[in-house]
Amino acid sequence: MTRLMSGLCAAVALAAGTYALSSFNSQSRLPENPLIGAAHAQEAEVDTSSITEMVLGAEDAPVTLIEYASYTCPHCASFHNTVFKQLKEDYIDSGKVRFIYREVYFDRYGLWASMIARCGGPEKFFGVSDLIYKGQSEWARAGGATEIVDELRKIGRLSGLENETLEACLQDGAKAQTLVTWYQEHATKDGIQSTPSFILNGELIGNQSYESFKELLDAELNG
Repeated sequence: MTRLMSGLCAAVALAAGTYALSSFNSQSRLPENPLIGAAHAQEAEVDTSSITEMVLGAEDAPVTLIEYASYTCPHCASFHNTVFKQLKEDYIDSGKVRFIYREVYFDRYGLWASMIARCGGPEKFFGVSDLIYKGQSEWARAGGATEIVDELRKIGRLSGLENETLEACLQDGAKAQTLVTWYQEHATKDGIQSTPSFILNGELIGNQSYESFKELLDAELNG
């Protein structure tokens, strides 16, 4: 745990406090400075071109839906455990919608979860994310930092990742720094103020029920 923390802290100046899950309302609002990336503390710019976009669906789908979400946001977990499954079946798997998932970091725990989810590459990303969201109420409340990261390791192992691979991912300080900068760039550009938030064919929209998403997506498809 000591090496993990030192590796992360060398790359990312984390927020002074952790935002309690119980503090979020209908959507999780981004704090003014949820994480202060090392890019803000250094003169040199961070090259984020190495970060892979996590995508589902046909590349030539007529509709693109981008989600901004945090692994520590309970409303994001609710969306992924319910609405997303139906959207995936009806629109993404059928080739109608190209879905892009972008992480938002409220705190160090969300960053660690992201590093676990990305550890197995795009092939495992959405499966690991599903496990993270399903178990959010357990791992996010496991105790202190040591207990939480241990629970995230368990999720990684459950998805088939080896211990050595997981440790290498968690201790990758340069990747942590790059992820935070990547998140800040996209969230600023797209005007993200809360999670989950969505960009539907270039238009910012908030969280929706499945019925509302269906109406919006059908309008785009039939427009």
